[in-house]
Amino acid sequence: MPDHDRPLLRLVRKLGSRVQLDATDVDAILALPYIRRTVEAATYIVREGEPPKARCSLVLSGYAFRQKLTVQGTRQIVSFHMAGDLLDLQHLFLKRADHNVQALTRVESVEIEREALRALALERPSIGEAMWVDALIDASIFREWVMNVGRRDARSRIAHLICEFAARMDAAGLSNGGRYELPITQEQIGDATGLTSVHVNRTLRSLAADGLVHRDKRYLTFSDRDRIQAVADFSTLYLHLDQTEQLT
Repeated sequence: MPDHDRPLLRLVRKLGSRVQLDATDVDAILALPYIRRTVEAATYIVREGEPPKARCSLVLSGYAFRQKLTVQGTRQIVSFHMAGDLLDLQHLFLKRADHNVQALTRVESVEIEREALRALALERPSIGEAMWVDALIDASIFREWVMNVGRRDARSRIAHLICEFAARMDAAGLSNGGRYELPITQEQIGDATGLTSVHVNRTLRSLAADGLVHRDKRYLTFSDRDRIQAVADFSTLYLHLDQTEQLT
């Protein structure tokens, strides 16, 4: 049966990339109750201050982002998400959302019954550990983003954001022969890096002029990946991609 007809296989792969799952764990995941949902770009999937919804979202296709708003209405994007990412795992245990999640593009998701997923995390140690590891990796990424906004210059910030996006797409099997979809506007890059759209535009042009990246509308390729990673002060350590080594 193709993956399209068994969307929970995406969750099996996500959790299986965190810890080793046995056949009974896989069967338990595939037995979770769910519905499929499609939302358009800019739709709120999670709203700050609201109680948990009845279901937790797993992205099947498309992109989403987490953000917070100041009282003046300015926005800080704190992470981007792609196929295979769980968007509101914290709602298994927290009573209120402390941030917003919005669709960056059209997002197709599988909405898993929250109480059933919570019970699975508590009853099956390997699945609970996988969710715990996934949350820890999210925390690691958030720490790197704080470092990026707080201590790197504009050129390094944007280069780092691009390098992370590409590394995560590679890990998720979403890249296409070294060509990466980057469905992020300059305004959104600015909100993720603490820069103005004008500064973002100037910096992207500089990276392209120096032969580090090539942009073709929504798509990006690297002319010299080692060089742009050096500019970005980028290492994949904080992404903890070695979690999958136990499965190879």
